[in-house]
Amino acid sequence: MLEQLNGHDDPHPVYERIRARGPLTRLGGQWVTTSHALANTILRDRRFGVRFADGTYPGTPNPVSESFLELDPPDHTRLRRLATPAFGPRRIDGYRPRVEKIADALLDRVDGEFDLMTDFATPLPIAVISELLGIPDADTGDFANYGRLVAESFDGRTTDAANRAIDRISALFERLIAERRANPGDDVISSLVAAEQDRKLTVPEALSTLTLLLIAGFETTVNLIGNGVRALLDHPAQWAFFKAHDGIAPDVVEETLRWAPPVHLTTRLAHEPVSLLGRDIGVDDGVCLLLAAANRDPEVYPEPERFDLMRVRKPEHLAFSSGIHYCLGATLARLEGEVALRAVARRLPDLRQAGPVTYRESVVIRGMASFPVSRS
Repeated sequence: MLEQLNGHDDPHPVYERIRARGPLTRLGGQWVTTSHALANTILRDRRFGVRFADGTYPGTPNPVSESFLELDPPDHTRLRRLATPAFGPRRIDGYRPRVEKIADALLDRVDGEFDLMTDFATPLPIAVISELLGIPDADTGDFANYGRLVAESFDGRTTDAANRAIDRISALFERLIAERRANPGDDVISSLVAAEQDRKLTVPEALSTLTLLLIAGFETTVNLIGNGVRALLDHPAQWAFFKAHDGIAPDVVEETLRWAPPVHLTTRLAHEPVSLLGRDIGVDDGVCLLLAAANRDPEVYPEPERFDLMRVRKPEHLAFSSGIHYCLGATLARLEGEVALRAVARRLPDLRQAGPVTYRESVVIRGMASFPVSRS
C-alpha cells in the first residue's frame, strides 16, 4: 500500500486501510504500525535501533547517515550530547526577539498575492538556524533548494542534483570549520571544532552533524509553518478563533504537528528477537512507524481527523518522535512555529488561498512546494 503513495497524494486513506489490518501488520516485506501506543513503545525500546544489529547502515547512505540521527548508542549518545547545549530551552527562548524581528521583516515585504512557502515559511527558519550555527548570510541563498534535494534522499532517492547539493554543503562547512579553528566564536560550529580538537568526535562526524542540524533545523519547520497556515485557512472557524485569541499559538502549533506533521514515517530495526502483540519480530526485521497515522489514532484522540485547536494535548503526538531520538530541535521548531503563525494572524488577518498548492515529491517529509495566497 505504501508504494502507492507519492508526494502529491493525501496519504491518510492509505493509512486507514493499513490501520484496518490491525495495530501491527506485515506489509511489503516489513512490519508496519499505525498505533500510537505501539509506535511510542518501539521508539523507546532499546531492543530496536536505526541500524542493523551488526552496526551497518540499512540502505543507501544519505547526507546524515553518520550523524546521531542515524546512529545507535553509544555513538548516538556521544554525538548528541555535543550538540545538545546549543538547543537548550533557555538559550532557544533567548532567540524569540530575533525570530519575531525576522518574521515581521519578511511580512513587510509581501504585498497582494505571494507564495507563502517561498516568501515566508522557508526563509524564516533558514535565517534562524543559520544564525544559530554561525553561517554568514552570504552563504544561505541556496539552502532552500539544498534542503529539498537532501530531504528527497530520505525517501531512498539519490540524484546527481542531490549529490551536488551535499558536496556544496560539505564544502561550506569545511571552510567554516577551518575559519573557526583560527577564530572561534560563540556558535555551534565553534563548539564542535573544540570537541574535535579534544578528540571527542572526528571531522566527518562533525560534518554529518552540522549537515543534520542545518537541514533538520529548517526543513521540518518550513513545513510546520506551511501546513499550519493551510490548516487554519481550510478551517475558517478555527482561523477566526485564533485571530481573536492569538495567545493560543502554542496550541495551534501542537495541533498542526498532530494533524499535519512534517515527518510522516520512520523505521526501527530489531536488534534481537522481539515479541509484540503476539507477533514474532526477528533480528534486523524493520518496523515502519507511520507517525502521521499514529497521530490520528482513534484510540488516543477523539475525532482524530478533525483539526481542533482546543484539543486536549495528552498524550503528546509523535511528530518529534520519542525516546532517545526525540527531536533535538523541538524547542526551536515550536518557538518558530508559534512566532510565525501569530505574526500571520496579526499582520495578515484577511489572508486567503489564491490558487492551487503543489506538494513536494517526498513521502517521508510531507509539505508544500508552493502555496499561493493573497493578503486581501
